Amino acid sequence: MVPNTAASSRGSLVGRDDEGEILLSLLHRAEQGEGGVLVLRGEAGIGKSALLQHVEHAAPERFQVIRASGSEFEDEMPFAALHQLCVPVLAHLPTLSAPYRNSLQVAFGLADGAPDPFRVGLATLELLAAAATVRPMLCLIDDAHWMDAASANAFTFLARRIAAEPIAMLFAARDQDLAGGLAALPELPVDGLSDAHARELLAAERTVTLDERVRDRLLAEARGNPLALIELPKAGGFAQPAPSPVASRIERSFQARMAELPRHAQLLLILASADPTGSPDLLWVAARRLDIDVPAATATVAASGLMVFDTRARFCHPLARSAAYRAAEPYQRCAAHQALAEATDPDTAPDRRAWHRAQATTAPDERTAAQLESSASRAQARGGVAAAAAFLERAAALSLDPGKQTERTLAAARAMLEAGGAGAAADLLASIDTERLDDLQHAAVDLLRGRIAFVRGAGGSVEGPELILRAGQRLAAIDPQRSRECFVAALEMGLVVGRAAGVMDRVLDAARSAPPTARPPDLLDALVLLNTEGHHAGVPALRRVLTGDDAGWIQAPALATVLAGELWDIELHATVTDWLGRSGRDTGSPMTIRLGLSQSAVSAVLAGDFGRAMAAIAEEEAIADALGDLPQLYPRVHLAAMRGRRGEVHDLFTEVMSRDTGQLTANAHFAKAVLYNGSADYATALDAARSAVAGGDLFLTGIALPELVEAAVRCGADAVARSALEALLERTQPAGTGFALGVAAGARALVSEGEDDHREALEHLTGSPLATHLARAHLRYGEWLRRANRRREAREHLRTAHEQLSEIGLEAFAERAAGELRATGEVVRRRSAHTYDRLTMQEMHIAREVAAGATSKEVATRLYLSKRTVDAHLRNIFRKLGITSRRQLRNIPDLG
Repeated sequence: MVPNTAASSRGSLVGRDDEGEILLSLLHRAEQGEGGVLVLRGEAGIGKSALLQHVEHAAPERFQVIRASGSEFEDEMPFAALHQLCVPVLAHLPTLSAPYRNSLQVAFGLADGAPDPFRVGLATLELLAAAATVRPMLCLIDDAHWMDAASANAFTFLARRIAAEPIAMLFAARDQDLAGGLAALPELPVDGLSDAHARELLAAERTVTLDERVRDRLLAEARGNPLALIELPKAGGFAQPAPSPVASRIERSFQARMAELPRHAQLLLILASADPTGSPDLLWVAARRLDIDVPAATATVAASGLMVFDTRARFCHPLARSAAYRAAEPYQRCAAHQALAEATDPDTAPDRRAWHRAQATTAPDERTAAQLESSASRAQARGGVAAAAAFLERAAALSLDPGKQTERTLAAARAMLEAGGAGAAADLLASIDTERLDDLQHAAVDLLRGRIAFVRGAGGSVEGPELILRAGQRLAAIDPQRSRECFVAALEMGLVVGRAAGVMDRVLDAARSAPPTARPPDLLDALVLLNTEGHHAGVPALRRVLTGDDAGWIQAPALATVLAGELWDIELHATVTDWLGRSGRDTGSPMTIRLGLSQSAVSAVLAGDFGRAMAAIAEEEAIADALGDLPQLYPRVHLAAMRGRRGEVHDLFTEVMSRDTGQLTANAHFAKAVLYNGSADYATALDAARSAVAGGDLFLTGIALPELVEAAVRCGADAVARSALEALLERTQPAGTGFALGVAAGARALVSEGEDDHREALEHLTGSPLATHLARAHLRYGEWLRRANRRREAREHLRTAHEQLSEIGLEAFAERAAGELRATGEVVRRRSAHTYDRLTMQEMHIAREVAAGATSKEVATRLYLSKRTVDAHLRNIFRKLGITSRRQLRNIPDLG
């Protein structure tokens, strides 16, 4: 970093008063216990580092300041930047609980194991929060654009959760892509200085004497960039510099200054630029291996102002480091890396040693490639998939054996995809010579390309399952079991695309020629049977597979949740959902946990337990936020529709349409059908229900058909109603569950106008957990009785319907029941609001957990928050509910 010397006497920076006020305000709020974060964004040399230094000097003495910096040459080493930041506060590590303490030790390479990225984030939050209880904290993270992905994810996690902590976080980053969700954090753009301020800074530096023509040219080309204004005169003098981008001009300025130094000083700069640790001990040992006169070179470099040597060897600015590395001849860089490799301890830092050795190698070297492969395994075990990908990519480049080169490239592509680099993974696959691949390797390439295409979305959402299908076809003759697994994986992936896209049917058609299984008919056989012979043949086969002792659905749990719905089997759905929750937490798989929570929310909606649904949605959203991913929308849209929240449904519908995935779209249309049937806008409900069933999606078509029957009957579209009823009966009769038969009888009652069907619906649904369907069955029967002028009997069912619908919170349907009751002459009493009407989803989750006896720390762990944040939410909950203690939460009925 180059200090702005014109600022030192006044304690401010030239032209940065506005930015300074914003940063000081952030500090003041942190001092009051209101944490905050800002990302300073701007081009190289624009003054971001100077602003970090300014706020550090301006911070009150009681603040503790901790720092970290991304490194251009260390951006794949997992948790490197996070470790830098935490080193000064590791004295608080013993105060953490054992799982958190161990997570950080593993992440920082101090213990063996595989860290849970969420636990690492929460452990870091607890570590910094513990340190901040002593003194408020200022975290400064420079060069965030070069930060490793694991650290970036952890920092993003932290930044979103310090609102109730006395912690201020400041990042400085260039205007380029940021890893780990940092780009979504609040930003403070740092622009160039005004012409007046640029002239003031240039005059204050007094580095050289410039004539007017050179000064004007320099001011024009610097475009208010402070570092350019300070550095370029040192290289330009009276000569008019040629136009070029500011960053490269500044680098050339640094290179010009380096060129004036003696050879041993230049070599020391090259060596330091190749070392991402900045450890003086390592640097001196490596320097002696290059026969550098360390005392003389150090004194010369320090006097030049290009580096500072204290507890760390630091360049004056990241561009100076880049300039030194790029200015070196290839043989000089290789020599520097070789010296660093020899100076690096193979026991404490084997991965950096292997990486330096790889950079020092210019020809294929199987020994170095094998060492990199071992480093990749260690990095992956520590959660550093980006590092693993980098090691494997370099290992592939150094491989002598073509077969090993291919396998390492495939492994690198897998790791890159896991790290979120779909584009980089695709580039790695493109480098493979497919002419030399065997069928197994071809299948591996197809599988990876399928996953990449699916992750990229848009057209790839369809291409992905088809590539997985192609992999299954390639494997048919050489690995029948894996071939069948590929077919099932393609089907599971096709669920997201939606059946309307046709991909599921293409997979099912192809699956008819899949290699037979040596075991009894499996999930693939049952799905093919369902597709070719319909529900009467397919449903019994599916039931045998899904409810048998084998539990064959475990390999495709997302598909299993949908098929449980297709079977109208609540118990099976609960079994799969419970397994997802347990398995996800046991394995630490965030996607499995999220699927389990989303399905739990959907089943809670159908059961009329909206508080439980809100809690599950809040937890899924917390995990999505920790991942930097979008939350699942289908549970939210189902809940909003049942609650009759028209504005929320419309907002969610708009967001669903922007995501453009088939099955999610069908969910949104189904939700609109429920919403408008509830509010008796049957024409709109009819359009929505038609759209919901148009694709023929598993499960969704079945639950949407009753909405279509009701809307069509109310609109007088008798042919549509009869056709929908026939399609519904085709699904429900083979299923034979109380849920299926009750829903079918209710729909049949609407078409037939028969009282027996209304009674049958109530008989099947009474006592079931499907409170929403039971309440609506009472409503339909009450409406039928009123139209038959049997008012007294109608009042009984309408009163029951109104009570149940109101108790659950189906507001639109409850209002419809109230209207029918008033038509019978009865006065309808307004029911009190539900607890969940007064709380946010996150507050509902916290309230339920605390009511069940959970501590603030336990709730914090579940929602990836700090204990202090949970306590702040609890205070809001108490205020909204008019209570004063945790004990009182236990006495609120709808928190159970």
